[in-house]
Amino acid sequence: MLLRFATLRGTGPRCARTLALLVILSGCAGEVVDPAGSGAGDTTSSSSRSSGSGVGGSIGTSGSGGSDGSGGESSGSGSGGGDSGGWTTLIDGTWELAPGTEGYWCTRKTIEEDTYVKAFRALAPPGTHHTLLLRSNGGSPDGQSACGATLGADMLHASGVGTDDLTFPEGVAVKIPRGTQLMLNLHLFNTNPSTLEGVSGTLVQQVPESAVEQVAELVLAGTFDISIPPNGSQTVEGTCRFPGDSTISAVWPHMHMRGTHMKVTYEGASGSKVLHDGPFAFGDQKNYPLSPVKVAAGEAIRVECTYENPTPHPIGFGDSSTSEMCFAGLYRYPALAAACR
Repeated sequence: MLLRFATLRGTGPRCARTLALLVILSGCAGEVVDPAGSGAGDTTSSSSRSSGSGVGGSIGTSGSGGSDGSGGESSGSGSGGGDSGGWTTLIDGTWELAPGTEGYWCTRKTIEEDTYVKAFRALAPPGTHHTLLLRSNGGSPDGQSACGATLGADMLHASGVGTDDLTFPEGVAVKIPRGTQLMLNLHLFNTNPSTLEGVSGTLVQQVPESAVEQVAELVLAGTFDISIPPNGSQTVEGTCRFPGDSTISAVWPHMHMRGTHMKVTYEGASGSKVLHDGPFAFGDQKNYPLSPVKVAAGEAIRVECTYENPTPHPIGFGDSSTSEMCFAGLYRYPALAAACR
């Protein structure tokens, strides 16, 4: 079924606090942006912002406008079935987007048997700004429909522009119980002069229950508190304090087109250890596997995001590529009762 929908425009809520969301699996998918030209005037810097940890809810539709791209490159097999590498389509959505429009499209699908996932791959053709895979509350029937932006504690997987495959260590997998209704939330953005259409989704590699020793999850640690001044720069930070013992196996940085650098630091009883410290490229949002890092209850992960804004307009938190985010996806096991404390 080919689906067509109108542009969704508006402004979402801005929450001045750190985001730490419990995710059973994560990612953000295929966006490629040609940033707007640099703004005039001298560059000014604002002070670094810091905020405490918390659990996020849902976020409303973001505003569109400015310069954004038509999406990243498609990876993996198409809708349905699998390929020679053992990849199968967990869920996908078929869409068509008119020139110069932005919108959200959702697919709901109920899982018929316990599923253990050892690896994830985003299917993100041009026009896919990001994909979010969530556990639905079951209030709507399976199928596809127009929707709004969604980000919450029931998120399972997310992907951004250029996000590569994520494979868990041996014996570690994400569990999706039988009867779970999944919701795939697609944010689509077309700045091309012609109509775009495609199939976006989530591909997986599965393992039998007997091969699973630890159930994994993803925590998104970061902050909503972003306010980049016109022709200026800013560094913000947030902290996620673990409520129990867990081991981190990978870090996934996610910002938008004005993000330039991210640093992720483990702060434990014996001292600090940098897990990731490098430049950020909007079109190359890769996962960074780690030698397993054990984090004890009460120890913390600190996330710092740096931005440069060459435009004459302030930039705050939002879902659109012309707004900003500051999240580090932390893949950890075992799953804990809460994201952060």
